[in-house]
Amino acid sequence: MKILIADDSRVMRQIVTRTLRQAGFDGHDLIEASDGKETLDKAQDEKPDLIISDWNMPEMTGVEVLRKLRAAGNNVKFGFVTSECTQEMQDEAQAAGSLFFIVKPFTAEQFDEVFSPILG
Repeated sequence: MKILIADDSRVMRQIVTRTLRQAGFDGHDLIEASDGKETLDKAQDEKPDLIISDWNMPEMTGVEVLRKLRAAGNNVKFGFVTSECTQEMQDEAQAAGSLFFIVKPFTAEQFDEVFSPILG
């Protein structure tokens, strides 16, 4: 499975990658994007199976990326790993088509719980 990890922080992308491995999700093809526009471009060009996105990114927020993908008919599995966690944001994410909303800091156990149904 190809997974796109989108976050403007290189360190956070590395932490997400490490946590995926700690949760037992090795062997997937991981690609990265450092802003919203790059995320949208890679979602269209690389055709990932899953996008794990930060909410706040330069160029375009994660939810804007999600809305653009859905408007274009792209139904890639998409969710958020973010430090922002108001109920309004979670509702907005869900309304846009998000599958999950993980709040930082997170654990490998949370990743296992959220990603097991998605990654198998």
